[in-house]
Formats: sequence, C-alpha cells, structure tokens
Amino acid sequence: METSDRLVWHKSSYSDNNGGACVEVAEVDTSIAVRDSKDPNGSTLRFTRSAWSRFVRSTR
Repeated sequence: METSDRLVWHKSSYSDNNGGACVEVAEVDTSIAVRDSKDPNGSTLRFTRSAWSRFVRSTR
C-alpha cells in the first residue's frame, strides 16, 4: 500500500491560499485519496474512481 508521502497530492482549486479550508486529492491505482492539507499525516478517505465521479457531480 502506498504511503501518503509517496503520493502526488493536488490542492483543490476551491481551496483558499490562506491556510483555510484546503482539500487535496491524489490518484492511487484504481482509487482516489482525499485528505485535509492542514493535517497531511492525518486520515485519508479513499474513493473508487466511479464513487469519486459521483461525489464530485453531486457537489456541483
């Protein structure tokens, strides 16, 4: 299993640049990992690609 320090994280374009509400995502084989950028060593959520697509569509 990959560790979060080996993943290439991308900050959400909706995150502010002042250290506020920041969400980062990374591609992991067949899934998508999501974390809070203020706590990079904290918990991450994992979504299948199809579940991530549904989640993103539902939040627009």
